[in-house]
Order: sequence, then C-alpha cells, then structure tokens
Amino acid sequence: MSEKKKNKVKGQAVDLIILKRIFAYIKPYRKNFVLAVCTTITLAFLSPVRPYVIQYTFDHYVANSDASMLINMAALLIALLVLEAFFQFADSFLTNRLGQNIIKDLRIQLYKHIINLRLKYYDNTPIGTLVTRAVSDIEVIADIFSEGLIVIIGDLLKISVILGVMLFLNFKLTLIILTPIPLLFVATYFFKKSVQASFQDVRTQVARLNAFVQEHITGMYIVQIFNREKAEMQHFDVINAKHRDANISSNLAYSIFFPVVEILSSVSLGLLVWWGGKWILKGTATIGELVSFIMYINMLFRPIRMLADRFNTLQMGMVSSERVFKVLDTNEIIENSGRLDAVKIQGNVEFKNVWFAYSSEEWILKNISFSVKQGETVALVGATGAGKSSIINLLNRFYEYDKGVISIDGIDIRDYELTSLRKNIGVVLQDVFLFSDTLANNISLNDPEITREQIVEAAKIVGAHDFISKLPNGYDYNAMERGGMLSAGQRQLISFIRAYAYNPKILILDEATSSIDTESEKLIQNAIELLTKGRTSIIIAHRLATIQKADKIIVMDKGEIIEMGNHQELLKQNGQYKRLFELQFKEEIIKDI
Repeated sequence: MSEKKKNKVKGQAVDLIILKRIFAYIKPYRKNFVLAVCTTITLAFLSPVRPYVIQYTFDHYVANSDASMLINMAALLIALLVLEAFFQFADSFLTNRLGQNIIKDLRIQLYKHIINLRLKYYDNTPIGTLVTRAVSDIEVIADIFSEGLIVIIGDLLKISVILGVMLFLNFKLTLIILTPIPLLFVATYFFKKSVQASFQDVRTQVARLNAFVQEHITGMYIVQIFNREKAEMQHFDVINAKHRDANISSNLAYSIFFPVVEILSSVSLGLLVWWGGKWILKGTATIGELVSFIMYINMLFRPIRMLADRFNTLQMGMVSSERVFKVLDTNEIIENSGRLDAVKIQGNVEFKNVWFAYSSEEWILKNISFSVKQGETVALVGATGAGKSSIINLLNRFYEYDKGVISIDGIDIRDYELTSLRKNIGVVLQDVFLFSDTLANNISLNDPEITREQIVEAAKIVGAHDFISKLPNGYDYNAMERGGMLSAGQRQLISFIRAYAYNPKILILDEATSSIDTESEKLIQNAIELLTKGRTSIIIAHRLATIQKADKIIVMDKGEIIEMGNHQELLKQNGQYKRLFELQFKEEIIKDI
C-alpha cells in the first residue's frame, strides 16, 4: 500500500464525529469556552451599531448643523470603538488560550500513547511522521478554536445581523447591493473544492519532508562516509519540490479568490453609489443611509471573504485531527493486564516451546526451550539473524510471542505488571543511546530514586569515575545528541553505570563489547564480571572469548537451538560452536602476528 493511500483521510470541513472528539477536550475549560462564545456573540451584535449611529448623526445633527450634539455623537462613537476593541481583544485571547490549552492536553495524551506503542509499530512507521503528528499537526488543531469553528459561527451571526439591519433600514437598496452575492457563492464553492485536495497534499508532504530530514540528519555519518551527499540532495530536492508544489497549489486558489471577492465588493459599492445617489437626489434616501451602507458593505464582505478562509482552516484542522486520532486509535500497545509486582522476583527464567514471528508464519524463533537459574550466566551465540536479539525482546515484552510460555520464577511474564517487569530487567545494548543531557541524567534517566551519590558510586565500581571526572563539569558534562561527544567505549561504560545504578534482578548484555577498543574492553570486562556476579544474566556475544566462563552457552542457527552446554562441553561435541571458536581463535592469532 502506498504512503499516500495509507495516510489518506477524508478531510471534510465539518466531520461531526471528529468534531465531537475534539470538543471532548473542552470539558476542563468550559468557563473559557463559554466566555469565548459570549464575546463572539456580543461582537456580532455590537459591530453593526457604529454605522447606524453614524447614519443617525448625519441625518439628524450634520444635516441640521447641530455642533453640540455632533461632539456628543463623536464621543459615543469613540466609546463604541473602544468597547468593540475590548471585545475583539477578549475574543482573540480567549479563543487562542482555549486552543493552546486543548492542544497541550492532546499532545500529552498523544505522546503518552506513542511512548507506550510496541516496537513493531516503529518498525513500520517513520519517526519523522510521528514528529509531524505530535508537533505541527497538533498546532493546526489549535486553529479550529482560534480561527475556526467559534469564529465561523461569529462571522455567520455577524453577517445575519448586518443583513437584518440593512433590510430593516432600506429593503430595496439592500436587495440591489446583494445582486453580486450569488456570484460570490459560486466563487466560494469552487475555491473550497480547489483547496480541499491541496490541503491534504500539504499535510502529506510536510510529513514526508519531516521524516526525510529527521532520518537523514540522524544518519548523516553514513551519508558522508559513503559520499552520498549529492545523491541525497537530489532526493531531498524532489521531496522539497513536491512540498513547494502542494503549497503553491493552495496559494494559487487564494490568489484568485481574494481578488474576485474584492471585485464583487466593488460592484456592490458601485451599485450603492449609483442607486443611492439617485435616490438621494429624488429625496427617497438620505446621505446618512448612504454612508452607513458603505460601512455595512465593508462589514458584510470582510467576513464573507474570510469565511471561505475560515472553513479551509477548519478543514485543515479536521485533516490534522484525523491524522492525530489515527495514531491515538492505533492498537499497537502491549497488553498490560498483569497484576503481579516483579519487585520480588528471584530471576529464574524459562523459555518453553516458544515460537515467534514478526509477520505471520515467518518464524524468527522456532520451538525455543531453555532455562536460566537464579544467579546463572547464559550466553547466546550464533550468526546474525539467528534470533538472539529476538529472545531478549520477548523477555522484555517489547514483542509478544506467538506460541509457548516464557516465565520468570515459574510465572508467565504476561502475569507481571509490565512496568515493574521491565524495571527489574536491565539491558545494555551494543548501540548505546545517550540523550542530549548531562551524564548524570543519562545514567539515572531522571529517576528521582537514583541519587548523585549512587551514580558516583556506580561509576567507581564500573571503573568509569576517572574518565568522567576529567571531563569538563564532570557528571554534569553534556553528552550531546546520541552521545556524540564521547567515544564508543565511553558510551558503553555509561550504559554499564546506568544498568548498575538501576540494580536489575535480570541483566541482558547485547554484544556490549563488539565495537570498542582494547583499553575500554578491559574496563568493560571487569564491569561485566561485577554486574553479572550473583545476578541472572543473559549475554549475546559475537566474540566467544568473552563468554567462556558462562554457566551455559546456547548456540543458535536460523531461529533454532542447535547446541547447548558450557564451553568445555561444547568443544567436546565437535559441532558448530567448536568451529566458530577455532575460526575466531585463528583470527586472533593473525591479529597478534
């Protein structure tokens, strides 16, 4: 399925189902909403008052040369203008505040949902797309309140009030002035149809652009290593051009529509001057009526012109809302129905006839069975794609297994409360991720239960205190994005400190020594011995020399266990493990030579 089809939304200007969901977020801010509606209604009735006062002033005081009353009426007009300005300020402030409060709550809900999505969802969804949903799409939703529904209702009410006043003051003149209105409705209809598709395209292209930029800036190291700058620029140019074209298509419709409205407004004004002037000469109309009707025309066409824009803003908000709700409705969350607290687990792990596939029937793990007793160290070895990492992903419940049972202390892991389960399983990955924050915060992950003293003590035990102390600001040194200011070995040591500080009952090391220098390896080997001592440990290792002391070594191939035993037992079997060990042993000898 193409991205365009997958992300296709209806984008109706008013989708009642979506609107109902959005308005559910108003509940905590009902007072703000009621005040915004009241100011909008007040403005609709207050705006037509000034032209009427001006008409009355011309017909009664200017015509009769009453200078004293003229001053009084001028003061009244200034007072009305100040009052109207106050309500315009209040209306704008209240609607914008309402919109910002709602998107704050919606963004929190969305982010909370995103961080609880299972990893399988991220396998198929570009991160940049989710960034677009959480940032720019939600910002557009705020416009539903600040420039959309409430303002549209206010504009419609204002138009109705102005038309009512005009018809009351001079029925015939009003009908003549309104002659161009049918043409305006036709122009508005075509304008709406023109921008409807372009708005959807704009949001799609924004998501594609964000996804591309986020992914390629993150992977800039690879782009530059393989000299792909020119090729990636060409790819970016294509995506950027589509983004430009989508916006130009939308702007083109505006560029045509607004001049059309101005022309029709001028036609109405011309009809007013022509017919109104003739009727003034005949004595059937007054100068005051002519002046007030000029103001009424401007008041009438301004909201009509903006109404189409407001509907498009509302429509764009609906498109963004549908995209955001589509993420919120994504049922890709690991079920957390367990009630048992894992805080008292001993660490006896068992896999019994476990089968797992990322997609239907394409089995990654096939009938996996093994056990790890409390305090034991088990190593998983095998070729890339053998299923080693899948085992630790299942134990952490990042993915759900399809068949069999995974248990800790004889209890199915699904019976443990998910947060407490993961809190008691520590993972040290090969690719260490550090946030753009201090080393202390990267170690504790802002957990208030882990004190600075515990962090320093963990660093000393792991053997990293010396190198951290030599950094500018020590533990308050900013690691920058992904730990770019540290070496691979230093990042790995930070991850070991993190694991030690969290003191998990079960420790998982995923090829933690595969990409570091010899000096760092010695420190990390010492850290591994300290971390695994008396703690249930599962180690995924490519370098067999690092796991010879493991209580049990499991050799995997194509998702199956083909050999199991300790180092000496496996060497005696003359199987795959022995071949791998001898091959690596020869490689080490060649390196030493």
